[in-house]
Amino acid sequence: MNRLMKYIRKVLACLRKGDETFSLIQPKDRILVGISGGKDSMSLLYALSIYRKFSQKDFSIVPVSLDLGFPGFDPTSMKEFASSLGLELKVDDSSEVYPILLAHTKEGHHIPCSICSRMKKAAINASAKKYHCNKVAFAHHQDDALETLWMNMIHGGKIATFEPEMRLSRAGITFIRPFIFVREEDIKGLVEEEHIPVLGKTCPADGFTEREYVKNKLKAIYEERPEAISNLSSMLYNHEPFLLYFDRIHYAIPKSPSLSLKPCVSPGNVIAYNQLFAKGNGLTLMKGQCKTFFYCQKKKIIGRVDYSFENSHTLIIHENECLKKEYLYTFFDAFIKRILSEVNPLYTIYKGKGKKFAREYGFKKSIAPGHMNELGLYLKK
Repeated sequence: MNRLMKYIRKVLACLRKGDETFSLIQPKDRILVGISGGKDSMSLLYALSIYRKFSQKDFSIVPVSLDLGFPGFDPTSMKEFASSLGLELKVDDSSEVYPILLAHTKEGHHIPCSICSRMKKAAINASAKKYHCNKVAFAHHQDDALETLWMNMIHGGKIATFEPEMRLSRAGITFIRPFIFVREEDIKGLVEEEHIPVLGKTCPADGFTEREYVKNKLKAIYEERPEAISNLSSMLYNHEPFLLYFDRIHYAIPKSPSLSLKPCVSPGNVIAYNQLFAKGNGLTLMKGQCKTFFYCQKKKIIGRVDYSFENSHTLIIHENECLKKEYLYTFFDAFIKRILSEVNPLYTIYKGKGKKFAREYGFKKSIAPGHMNELGLYLKK
């Protein structure tokens, strides 16, 4: 090891910061580390193998590489590197991926990254179950997080990036990103400093994607404003109040100008609601993907509807209540129409209180699989 050890110290310090900030690794975790052969995943495997020794956390590492069928894929150097760390690299066959990507490639475009990403995640989940791993570690780093943020803003109309930890409750697997605070330039330095072997590019789209465009634009900003990288990174986990206007949303209800629907987007919304219902059923943020719209009169919260999606066209109503019963139908109808404007057709299962109201609205006994005899309603524009 290089006697100065400049980059491994920086990378390990950032890995430790990520673990301690987001509690990514727990004792007895069995962590699948996805290895592509690139600089990021090879460096993650190396850094985790060292972190395991001094972190005082008894966790296991299972390196896995997916053979996606790309021409030129050769895992030999990855196997040798893993062996030098006292680990055995598992190579799982997912060679059906590349032909599927080619079949979905439009003329004049590169292979579709979104389809590739979904298929790789499905394959890595299968590998995690196969090797009895409860967590999967990806090598996405700080620069990746910021690039994803900008791509979502430019193309998705939302302020979002990937999370340091994401729980897949149905699969029983947690994705973690231990390199969330690590700079890409430090990974490059680590590879050179520690002579970590790196595979050449196997994906023909590598270097020609929208991510590469955003990466180059951000690089130009960092060169002109060096402080930008640390400030942008801090922004991602700065929990001070936002100065954006998503918490000011009140969707007006036609023909009822004093009434509106407000999405639950902040802890303050929950506090305001619970102050109203202090003697009754206070709002609790439900597990999973449950969301809430508040019912408001003159922008004051007077009720709420909790909902989630079982699949792309099946809506589940968990709670539906209002202090002023005379407005309940108007609120719920406006909520359903808002959902229907985005999801059509829509099948709705009513599990909340107020079954009498639901029947009056039009719900009938469901015959949907898994929801027999519950109240269901099919809606279409």
